[in-house]
Amino acid sequence: MKVEQIYTGCLAQGAYYIESNGEAAIIDPLREITPYLEKAEKAGVKIKYVLETHFHADFVSGHVDLAKASGAKIIFGPNAQPTYEAYIAKDGEELKLGNVTLKVLHTPGHTMESTTFLMKDENGNDYAIFSGDTLFIGDVGRPDLAAKSDLTQDQLAGHLFDSLRSKIMTLPDDVLVYPAHGAGSACGKNMSKETYDTLGNQKQNNYALRADMNKEEFVKEVTDGLMAPPAYFPMNVQMNKEGYANIADVLERALMALTPEAFEVVANETSALILDTRKPEEFTKAFIPNSINIGIDGNFAPWVGTLIPDLKQEILLITEEGREEEVVTRLARVGYDYTMGYLNGGVEAWIAAGKETDNIKSIPASELKKEFNADSNIKIIDVRKDGEYKAEHVETATHAPLDYLNDYLAEIPRNEPVYLHCAGGYRSMIAASILKARGFDNLVNVEGGFKAIAETSIPKTAYVCPSTLK
Repeated sequence: MKVEQIYTGCLAQGAYYIESNGEAAIIDPLREITPYLEKAEKAGVKIKYVLETHFHADFVSGHVDLAKASGAKIIFGPNAQPTYEAYIAKDGEELKLGNVTLKVLHTPGHTMESTTFLMKDENGNDYAIFSGDTLFIGDVGRPDLAAKSDLTQDQLAGHLFDSLRSKIMTLPDDVLVYPAHGAGSACGKNMSKETYDTLGNQKQNNYALRADMNKEEFVKEVTDGLMAPPAYFPMNVQMNKEGYANIADVLERALMALTPEAFEVVANETSALILDTRKPEEFTKAFIPNSINIGIDGNFAPWVGTLIPDLKQEILLITEEGREEEVVTRLARVGYDYTMGYLNGGVEAWIAAGKETDNIKSIPASELKKEFNADSNIKIIDVRKDGEYKAEHVETATHAPLDYLNDYLAEIPRNEPVYLHCAGGYRSMIAASILKARGFDNLVNVEGGFKAIAETSIPKTAYVCPSTLK
């Protein structure tokens, strides 16, 4: 028996490979399926099942392509209604995999088809649960993502309470918990950086599993403080439910190397968005006018999904050399399949061809301090999330969270310098690039963000622990 967690940090997502006596199962696979096929081939085993804990909202799963390539059967729990061929298992049904058993535990609440798979070892002992978005380490799945559900989030939270109490918390304390996500995912609000744990520890430390909590208290705590999910979530659910293009076809179309001249023609003749995925410190020096910077080395996919709501948006890429396929793959993981090519040779080739570039001024926090000393009324824009801003911020800063930047455009002046910052510099450069593309010319990015600003004597509000904020 072998259980392997395959964790993808940029999505905070855990897929699972289970192997026993010549057979394998994959749980919640990513869209690029080659690693799973190669793993099974190397071990000399046959992939028998592709198990889906629910219709994922934050990424496009590889279940359809993996089943086609391996001959495996796609398994969902009760209430799932995919449009492709799949086996809809019954609550309590047991699936044999080599010498182990996978028991279907229907655990509605995050969504109504949400299912936990309980793995029993060769001796029939409860060994681990693959809990999807029902139970995380330190948290539970948010109950407001069920696509086209007739139930309110409070009603879904009530179902989740029942599922946890009747199906999960009754299991032995030494059962391992393997969730679909960890810290950084938008599918929960209080997830631990740990990616697995024992159920006993979760009963002791997870706020949602308190033994003395009643349903009313659970619903209130689970729904309190939920931020709006990224706009692409419903469309990912649709792709996971109805199927999608083969990722090999997406890559073939997207990995078209374009000369500066060809890139310019496509940009001018289509509605393609120019997406520059270089580091902020490189983007700021020189970039193609009207391009948007979302760095590949940051929280890339969630910000793409938040700021580019249309999955069918045509995209032209500028990347670091050699990272073109990585960027296209990571876009496809969250359903952005309409990349039309990339600038061959990057911005350097664009400059060598004599094409126009733009730039954004960046300064260290120490220089911001000098500007503040000269004029304490300078316009400072804080683009961090609400909880970060409330915890501590520059006293005179205007809050314009990146998630909702469009709602704050009227508060940002065009005829005076505007100093933008986030926590470390990644999000503020995204914001600066968006504002620059919309005609804001007096933009200054503060390097190092609030972390660097906090080390200066610029007046700040008193620190409030985020855990006490409501």
